[in-house]
Amino acid sequence: MNSWNVDPDKLDSLGIKTVIIASPDMQGRLVGRRVPTAEFSGVVNKGVTICTCVWSWDIEQGTELIDAGKFALCNTHNGIPDVTLMPDLTTLRRAAWLEGVAICFADPYDPQTGGMVEISPRVQLKKELQRYQEAGLLPLASTELEFYLFVNDPVTLRKNNFAELEPSTLYSADFAIQDGNYFEPFFQNLRENLAASGVMIEAAQSEHGKGQWEMTFLYGDPLMMADQHSLYKLAVRDSARKAGMSVTFMALPVNGEPGSSCHIHLSMKDSDSHALFWDPELPNNMSAKMQSCIEGVLHYAPGLTLWFAPTVNSYKRHRGDGVAGLGNSWAIGDRLATVRVLGNTAESIRFEFRTAGADANPYLALLGLLASAREGLAQKLQLREMRNSVSKSGVEKSLPSNLGEAAEAFSASSLAPQLLREEERMHHTVLAQHEWETYLSKVDSWDLNRYFDRI
Repeated sequence: MNSWNVDPDKLDSLGIKTVIIASPDMQGRLVGRRVPTAEFSGVVNKGVTICTCVWSWDIEQGTELIDAGKFALCNTHNGIPDVTLMPDLTTLRRAAWLEGVAICFADPYDPQTGGMVEISPRVQLKKELQRYQEAGLLPLASTELEFYLFVNDPVTLRKNNFAELEPSTLYSADFAIQDGNYFEPFFQNLRENLAASGVMIEAAQSEHGKGQWEMTFLYGDPLMMADQHSLYKLAVRDSARKAGMSVTFMALPVNGEPGSSCHIHLSMKDSDSHALFWDPELPNNMSAKMQSCIEGVLHYAPGLTLWFAPTVNSYKRHRGDGVAGLGNSWAIGDRLATVRVLGNTAESIRFEFRTAGADANPYLALLGLLASAREGLAQKLQLREMRNSVSKSGVEKSLPSNLGEAAEAFSASSLAPQLLREEERMHHTVLAQHEWETYLSKVDSWDLNRYFDRI
């Protein structure tokens, strides 16, 4: 048992009054129900019900797709049914940033068949990890998550249509100690609460954007990493709101400022815990297996970009200064490449995937990265030429440039059918197409300011 894992029989002695049973939705947000501690023992055996709509409506909980019968999972013809969230007790922990609250991750089950509901991003990631286990492979992952912190009250900010944003730093302060010191009480309290909640932070810093910050997680099991990632976002947002501040994990929230990334680091061991990416006899110590994994990631990235860049706003980050991953490339230590190779020992060698934004669903982003790396390894793909920072050679097949293109590429992906049934593939595609069409059909302030009296 991990040090943070709570015995369900000791909730009362820890002063826990409420237990949240939670699972990620299609955007990676936690959804579920909360129960009094006295009721949790019953929930362990029978679960709690939750509506399938949470995986079927859009980010604003719009029900147009449900009403139109676009999903087999949830529509007006099947009565918009419930499923059962069954707690995973290995994840039960205090939500230490909330007084008297514990939280437990759960997976949805169909009450009729008893099978897992496969549209769940957490279920999909678990299935990929099962493929790794069957192949005798042990993946290790970590995410670096950036966000913007504003000193505005979040309720007032939304009421004012997000006007007059006041960033927490007023100039670029990347790695700057002085600017971090002012907010150290906030971040120190946050780190302590995260650690008590089983979210282990490796390091934190102020970033280049005005009001931008970053925290990195300790390396570990990808499912544990995705759970920590989603808990972290919840804790950061809750803690900021309690302090009268606002947080956004948008990929690019402010014009003229850097985007917020979710860089993902990945390495791999075999069943005997030998590092598979290290070979001191090969250039840059990159084993043939590592090279095949990287080529798999690059080869399948266009078709899986939907999982790395899931919103309309994602692609505004991609049009920035190149540090979101130039084209579809790899290099040694080069921040402009899609895949950056790092580490100079068997224990530290890994690659960093730089395309995913802070808005990515961590379960789906890790699923896409793991699956493409595994497939590259299985096919023994030959690694393409390394990106040349001067001539920009080694850059091939640019990634989709907007959400509409990403939805089309996902629909045509040769890897997605190996990971998902047709029903689930269509579910992802339809949600993305709906988001893109909703964006295209709306007139906003940009249109009016640019065209109203000038055209």
